[in-house]
Amino acid sequence: MKSISTPSPFQIAFPNGHIAHAVRMHRAMDINAMSSLLENAGLALAQPTLVLVGGASGISDTCFQRLEFLFREILAPLMESVGGVVVDGGTDAGVMKLMGEAHQATHSTFPLVGVAAIGTVVLPGKEDSAAEHSAPLEPHHTHFALVPGLLWGDEAPWIANVATALTSDAPSVTLLVNGGRIALQDAFNSVRVGRPVYVVDGSGRTADELAAAVRGESVSDRAIELAQSGLIQAISLRHDPSDLTNLLASQLSLHPNAVSG
Repeated sequence: MKSISTPSPFQIAFPNGHIAHAVRMHRAMDINAMSSLLENAGLALAQPTLVLVGGASGISDTCFQRLEFLFREILAPLMESVGGVVVDGGTDAGVMKLMGEAHQATHSTFPLVGVAAIGTVVLPGKEDSAAEHSAPLEPHHTHFALVPGLLWGDEAPWIANVATALTSDAPSVTLLVNGGRIALQDAFNSVRVGRPVYVVDGSGRTADELAAAVRGESVSDRAIELAQSGLIQAISLRHDPSDLTNLLASQLSLHPNAVSG
């Protein structure tokens, strides 16, 4: 049987001058192979990891302003303080765009890793050959893992697995903000690997549906099934943001008092 060679890391240069490190993953890779490849791309393993999933569609201006505050004033400083890594979907939209812009605005140095199905994204300079449904990569991410897939949602299991490959024995949590159908897949995949999922109630759509399921309200069977896993917890966007800071700090083994707000 022919062995599958390990692809070499490469660089992606963006028009804004930023250069990200990138890897290509193939279907035959197990978690150990992913870990080795990510290490070769300059990522340290066993780091506290925040998996960020969801969207930012159809929300009010007031809610969007709260999300901008959440990303710039809470999430980015928190991950910088804990010496952690953020893993998301890597495209220039929704929560991924918010995270990339917060990383840049706060001059953060923590790794920001985008995991995207190769058939759904367009690389800088390759716009002429891009598929009609493809999206650009967010230009402030530090790393990208490009994975097999042609459809939106193909990246969902890979996001969960890449985070597992990075964490080793370190703590990790998933934060779900807003989101649509694919966000349910993301939540399922985090639950599949035993990762706690915190949904931001009040951010809209899937996050609000899962929060309702946690409260025992009548929603979709899929949301109820996920809530019954015991790994879904809701936290309100309308409450004091320090609640979320303290919760994530505690889960990522960082004392809340060490986080400047």
